[in-house]
Amino acid sequence: MARRPPTAARTGLIVITCAVLVFALTSGCSPGQRSPAGQEPPNIEPLSSVGEGEGRLNLIAWAGYAEDGSNDAQADWVTPFEQQTGCQTEVTLGNTSDEMVGLMRSGRYDGVSASGDATLRLIYAGDVAPVNTALVPHYESISPFLKDKPWNSVNGQMYGIPHGWGANLLMYNIAVVRDAPNSWAAVFDDADRYRGKVTAYDSPIYIADAALYLSKKRPELGIDDPYSLDDRQLDAAVHLLEEQRQSIGVYWSDYLKEVEAFESGASVIGTTWQVIANTIGARNKVPVNTVLPKEGSTGWSDTWMIASKAAHPNCMYKWLNWISSPEVNAEAAEFFGEAPANAKACEFTTERDFCDIYHATDASFAAKIHYWTTPQKKCVDGGGDDCTDYDEWVERWRQITE
Repeated sequence: MARRPPTAARTGLIVITCAVLVFALTSGCSPGQRSPAGQEPPNIEPLSSVGEGEGRLNLIAWAGYAEDGSNDAQADWVTPFEQQTGCQTEVTLGNTSDEMVGLMRSGRYDGVSASGDATLRLIYAGDVAPVNTALVPHYESISPFLKDKPWNSVNGQMYGIPHGWGANLLMYNIAVVRDAPNSWAAVFDDADRYRGKVTAYDSPIYIADAALYLSKKRPELGIDDPYSLDDRQLDAAVHLLEEQRQSIGVYWSDYLKEVEAFESGASVIGTTWQVIANTIGARNKVPVNTVLPKEGSTGWSDTWMIASKAAHPNCMYKWLNWISSPEVNAEAAEFFGEAPANAKACEFTTERDFCDIYHATDASFAAKIHYWTTPQKKCVDGGGDDCTDYDEWVERWRQITE
């Protein structure tokens, strides 16, 4: 997954320029290639107690997840953490999930804010350790629908602390798309109606969006989970995306690209995030609407994970509890533009209706989301060992978009 710069709801658009990171420093192969198909994660014991901090902490994070005031003076939850714990924190921004996986394998970092298309790769490769949630007091108030899920746990063992989450929605320009679509058919079967002006998310994980639609459109395919596809099911999803490719004008991963595409008229319909719609709405250049289609949607739930060989494990556990506290989780989620994981965070957002807009504590809304989960040969839905893995998805996505 590739991610956007953050947005602050009341201060407008904030752009963070991230340096391009070189994978040659880590591994010469694809970050997906080390996930051992059909195997259990390495036996790694979680920390049994938290002691004094080691004085340092090295993190990999999405832009906007670990702010120290240098990008926005009003956004700083790293400096207070340093002052309270003595853990001087260095943050390396990750631009994509693949980049983060590669960086974690360098052994130089204590933790990472991983998305669901990276977490299982890190778990099965032994790059991250199980988390002793009893050592993270604020874990208790994390929304239950984010705990013990296929993307952040294995065999009932949590491998991190949830941070924030959101749905991939359908957005359209209401001045052009006048029939108020409520189905993903608008960008698949009916995409030709907006030929050249359909937009889609630029990542192999987007294959799951097609699979989710097909699970409802073609039940004979037997797709129960959009991340657990056998060869036949993957072929069907890829075929649908190849057909959609004829109508795509813009693929996006940086959210500014989608903002610009809608405002210029280059795009009129496609997958989006609520924060993108809010940004377009605030700029008041084009009228847009978002909908969670009747088929449901894919989405993300990000997890702070600790490196299995963390040099500063005590500082990392202190960070896990700090970033998951209601006050800090509210600040980070509002700055970034997503639902906070801590249910109590809604008491601390500066925008009164923020949690309502992002459905932060709405379990019924959350239940309609199929959160990004790394495809594995060992099907993540428990259906067997004959599923297609992430590397296969990467190759098929390359064929679709090249």
